[in-house]
Amino acid sequence: MQPHDFWQELHPANTFDVGKGGIGKTHTNFYTATLMDGRQLRLPIRPLSDGTHALASLIINQASFAVQDALAAQLAEKLRPFRPEVIIGLPTLGLTLGSAVARALGHSRYVPLGTSPKFWYQAELSVPMSSITTPDQTKRLYIDPRMLPLLQNRRVVLIDDVISSGTSIAAGLTLLSIAGVEPVAIGAAMLQSRRWVERLTALDSRWPEKIAGVFATPLLSKMPDGSWSAQDKPTA
Repeated sequence: MQPHDFWQELHPANTFDVGKGGIGKTHTNFYTATLMDGRQLRLPIRPLSDGTHALASLIINQASFAVQDALAAQLAEKLRPFRPEVIIGLPTLGLTLGSAVARALGHSRYVPLGTSPKFWYQAELSVPMSSITTPDQTKRLYIDPRMLPLLQNRRVVLIDDVISSGTSIAAGLTLLSIAGVEPVAIGAAMLQSRRWVERLTALDSRWPEKIAGVFATPLLSKMPDGSWSAQDKPTA
């Protein structure tokens, strides 16, 4: 597949053999994720800098609208039991998903966090932020002070597209805590391996239990023949 061909199509259930939960199965050209309704989505494999591990990748703002809508609708259903009143989107790609999830839940708006400082923002309502895709770039994450009345005493959910190392989500949770807001849940389209668990547990042992994802993907290990093998089965 060409890079621009990924994330464009959802395939019927069982189109691709994923073995027994993907454990021990090798992958060469793509990793197959299974959605809540059984449909499958092919994801490109991104090798990590150590050369021996890789992750399945999702860039939601490059996905087709059909894929975006399906992921948002399924995440909305997973979040419904938390009775969210306000959805908060985490930049950058969590803004795309957060907006769509809010619409799927029947909300009339959502609250985006930002990394571009507007002149009316307040320095004390910001925290440092980096991510796995931009590890050498530390930005600041802001909340618009004018949005605070929408969040106070409300059941809010923080949304990102992917939770991987947990760095971005931890920054979002820290910022909301400064603003006096505690989300009832955290949502993502993809839970990428289980590396985020330790970071969020260190922040608060309750957070891992409040994570909802449409699907999960494992850390992949490189095999002697150059293929990639999933050694565990993370759950969404």
